[in-house]
Amino acid sequence: MARRPPAVEGLIIDATLIDDAMFPKTRMRRLRQPGIRNLVVETELSINDLICPIFVDETIKKPAEIGSMPDQYRFPLDRVADEAKEIEELGIPAIILFGIPETKDEEGTSAYDDNGVIQQAIQNIRSVTDDLLIITDVCLCEYTTHGHCGIVDYDAERVLNDPTLPILGKVAASHARAGADIVAPSGMMDGMVRAIRTALDIDGFTDTPIMSYAAKYCSCFYGPFREAADSGYAFGDRSGYQMDPANSDEALRELELDIDEGADIVMVKPALPYLDVLHRVKTTFSMPTAAYQVSGEYAMIVAAGARGWLDQDQAICESLLSIKRAGADMIITYFAKDAARLLTA
Repeated sequence: MARRPPAVEGLIIDATLIDDAMFPKTRMRRLRQPGIRNLVVETELSINDLICPIFVDETIKKPAEIGSMPDQYRFPLDRVADEAKEIEELGIPAIILFGIPETKDEEGTSAYDDNGVIQQAIQNIRSVTDDLLIITDVCLCEYTTHGHCGIVDYDAERVLNDPTLPILGKVAASHARAGADIVAPSGMMDGMVRAIRTALDIDGFTDTPIMSYAAKYCSCFYGPFREAADSGYAFGDRSGYQMDPANSDEALRELELDIDEGADIVMVKPALPYLDVLHRVKTTFSMPTAAYQVSGEYAMIVAAGARGWLDQDQAICESLLSIKRAGADMIITYFAKDAARLLTA
């Protein structure tokens, strides 16, 4: 039975004097009451939406905290399985691996070494779990001496797109042989999805999906990641192959090309500064869509939380919910473990 407000003695209301305009206003207020609020919620964040990044470093013997990303670590090969198992026990369904190799060269050949850092990490993780989804970042920036995402012409100081493509195909196929469930090319090379799809199919991995970093912007918010992945570049910047932050129509053209080449999942990166792009991508293509809440987004929230300028836990949940609301089906976030704990508290 509905609860009635307390009667006020002597109060007589003439219904004919009530302005009709007040009724929509009271309707909105009524739906915000405790309990009722949960019934009408439009967007829900779930642990199943989360993908947790792991940095695997072939050069260290114990976990090393990343200075610009407090509470985030590089893990040695013999500890990565423990980290993956902890992530799985929190209920997070997927991880994405980034490797820091012992040796680098001009062409990033260690990236497709079947005994490379990511390949070994996959095998170590598979020794403790078959259920956790393993996604691998397919790029060359961590593996090259110059830190760019492809083969470079030093004289012209530019990345050579087409010679890079077969190398990316080799990397993806090597990851699939090691046991990766999904490969995720992040270098923004034109034609990378087609090259990787071809390489995977030739090697018999026709069922391995491609999660393409299809709309990856040339962003200052990647700064802490470059420390984490040891992928700072020797010259110039990445504006020649990453997207201009001013453009959103271009993102749709990039997405369409990657989808035509065989991308199974598309991604927008970064997330919070590009929620408008994320929304356009989802509504335009209705594809499985990922968003990457990048290292700079993580660092800002942690720094403000540490100073008491905002409630860090609330900021984590609100930021992730906004990404989900904008259209993301899955979110790569350094807050994955924190969010999992908050969602089950």
